[in-house]
Amino acid sequence: MKVLCAFWQYMYGDRERGIGIEYESFIPALKRLGHEVKHFETWDQDAHSTYEELNRALLAEVDRFDPDIVFTVQRDYEIWTETLEAIRHRGKVALITWTTDDSFKFETVSKYIGTYYDAISTTYDYRVADYQKYGIDGVCFTQWAANSHWLNPPKRAQDCCYAVSFVGLAYSTRQELVEELKQAGIHTECFGHGWPNGPVAADQIPIIMRDSIISLNFCAGGRKSHDGNDRQIKARTFEVPGSGGFLLTDAAPGLDDFYRIGEEIAVYENFDDLVRKITYYLQNSEVRDQIAQAGYVRTSASHTYEQRLCALIDFGLERRDKRLQSPARIDLPSQGNTKESDPSPEFGIALCAIRWCLVTVCSMVWGAERGQRAARQLVFNVSRKICGIRTFGAKGIPGRMFPYV
Repeated sequence: MKVLCAFWQYMYGDRERGIGIEYESFIPALKRLGHEVKHFETWDQDAHSTYEELNRALLAEVDRFDPDIVFTVQRDYEIWTETLEAIRHRGKVALITWTTDDSFKFETVSKYIGTYYDAISTTYDYRVADYQKYGIDGVCFTQWAANSHWLNPPKRAQDCCYAVSFVGLAYSTRQELVEELKQAGIHTECFGHGWPNGPVAADQIPIIMRDSIISLNFCAGGRKSHDGNDRQIKARTFEVPGSGGFLLTDAAPGLDDFYRIGEEIAVYENFDDLVRKITYYLQNSEVRDQIAQAGYVRTSASHTYEQRLCALIDFGLERRDKRLQSPARIDLPSQGNTKESDPSPEFGIALCAIRWCLVTVCSMVWGAERGQRAARQLVFNVSRKICGIRTFGAKGIPGRMFPYV
């Protein structure tokens, strides 16, 4: 089948941050499944400067490529609801989307766009009921995974280059934890945006993890998730053992559904336990090697993106077929045809003045770049609470006030 993948190539559209996990993982997996795959960029101003240009280009690409599946990963409103509606009307196309960070993005994005997709994934099992409460029956519970092209048997601890390493963005909480480890006498070699070593090429990530006696993973994110728990299963959870590394991670709900704790991966409960576990596994290389091998075997057998995407695609195609065969089609909130309507109406003097004031104030507090993002986020949050689904359309206020990708 022909699959059009609409998401970003670089993390946050920034080349300096390196290749995004979706581009690095999904496209190769889909090709290995035998699909003809084409990528469409959704978060790079060099490709599309405005949301209007992006959405018109996406529809044109759908017409040219004639895909069986359009597979997206949405940040928020960059792909308009009118565009999704127009693609659905093309008949054979199955619309499938992969969600990230549904712990908080369900309330801000997913519950609004889910109706427009034949299948919408979530990596949080408790969110399935939330989707269904909003009438979104196309929800599919899945999980992150490991890249098959990263799979590699583990090295022995004595052959590794690094004692302890971490690969990922340098959030403030992560930096504090790494500094605390340093104060406890444990040096952690860190790679990624914001660390002294800087970002590394995607093909170097599995090499670093395999060359480390211990690869750390921090499940705690920068935002609070369900019931105040900010720990979530991340892609790194599967990538480390799949790459032949030894994973030491903080605990996350549902983690023991995927690995045997203490046998296939190691888990720490708090900082003192983290220090004890690092010390123990550095001193007991045979135990470490046994766990790394078992984690690699489990990941290779059960946790690759081919397995995840195959199940999601089958579900999406089944949902598409039911939609096409059903005499009672899903009633979507109609917002007009993207090609025929004016997708980016002028937002007038009032909105222009509000934008200028917001950007000015936010820039004074956070600087020019962060201030612009903060102003946009504020408008987005207010709009979705007041306007709901209209926020995600061509005439949504956030897209009109901040029309640039």
